[in-house]
Amino acid sequence: MPEFVPLEIPDTPRLSHNITWFARALRKAGLRIGPGRVIDAIRAVEAAGFTSKDDFYWTLHACFVSRPEQRTVFAQVFRLYWRDPRYLEHMMSMMLPAVRGVQEERMAAPGEKRAAEALLDGAQPDTSEEDPHGGEEESEVEIDASQTMSSEERLRQLDFEQMSTDEIAEARRMLARLTLPVKPILSRRGMPDRLGARADWRRTLRAAMRQGGDIHTLARQKPRPRWPNLVVLCDISGSMSQYSRMVLHFLHAVANHKGAGWAKVHGFTFGTRLTNITRHLATRDVDAALAAAGAEAQDWEGGTRIGDCLHDFNRDWSRRVMGQGAVVLLITDGLDRGEAAALAHEMQRLHLSARRLIWLNPLLRWEGFAPKAQGIRAMLPHVDSFRAGHSIATLEELAVAISKPDDAGEKARLMAALQEP
Repeated sequence: MPEFVPLEIPDTPRLSHNITWFARALRKAGLRIGPGRVIDAIRAVEAAGFTSKDDFYWTLHACFVSRPEQRTVFAQVFRLYWRDPRYLEHMMSMMLPAVRGVQEERMAAPGEKRAAEALLDGAQPDTSEEDPHGGEEESEVEIDASQTMSSEERLRQLDFEQMSTDEIAEARRMLARLTLPVKPILSRRGMPDRLGARADWRRTLRAAMRQGGDIHTLARQKPRPRWPNLVVLCDISGSMSQYSRMVLHFLHAVANHKGAGWAKVHGFTFGTRLTNITRHLATRDVDAALAAAGAEAQDWEGGTRIGDCLHDFNRDWSRRVMGQGAVVLLITDGLDRGEAAALAHEMQRLHLSARRLIWLNPLLRWEGFAPKAQGIRAMLPHVDSFRAGHSIATLEELAVAISKPDDAGEKARLMAALQEP
């Protein structure tokens, strides 16, 4: 028989009061919870009882969580709120020093910052100091702001996983203003240009035929520019969930920006299967576009099968979307449990089909990153550029990288690490 761990429930506060406050915290953290779900949660807990903390957790989880991406925030809010439901105010005061401003001791866990802000609900820390004579002494703090970054600059450098709810909303607005311009490719076909470097013999002879066969002027031409396609393959597995959402916001802005130069923007998501979301990116409203894309991609926050998904892309979609000298953006952490040889083969096929293959990996945010994972070691030799993709600043740098054909990012350094014994 399993040993049940009883959950301490406060005696004086009512059960409905505690669950209602818990639901309010979840709603402030970004979960869509209405009065109906709160009533259902109260009735479910009354019916299930309090045999163990795990049963209580999963009962509320079944009532409040409706999407895979909400699990992390729910877990953090549950951990912080039900740690001591008898003294909520005391718990909040203990949390204040840890979540205000930039954390210096450690980075916040995914969803922890949003959960803490939802529970604090605008509460301010008590910074007044009481003097020994009974009065309150106000301490003046002088801050040299000459070396501090603006809030927008700090947000540009902040990791997507460490953003609060408000910071995510502001980051999405900043991403909507970003562009990803590309230079045209000069084709072998020509277009009329009287100052062109090449002679247009066809137009010259046609003009001569109209004038009795005499050539009076020599028509000239220049190479006709053509615009490449942008193909984005975005990993939506559990380890990439938050990064994928922000990248898809950026991709939507690129797809709907006129004059960037791309012939067409194709988007694909993959986790355990490959999903084409190109038609959803054409929707002008970003929320409606990503909601439709999320509804079609059923493997959000699931496992990762990079090799199998790349095989499906190479087999079913490569010839359709990789024409016109396409540039491919691969957004993934490379943590794949499949066979390394098969993954390397599919990466090689993808590389040969693309004009440029750029890999954005959020794991590059760590200074000590090394290509130790089997999937990363198999994929790295078959990309043209290997870059970080964990913040707004790294996505801004991507525009510069695309305009430089010789930009390899961190590939050279990591390839040298692969050669070391």
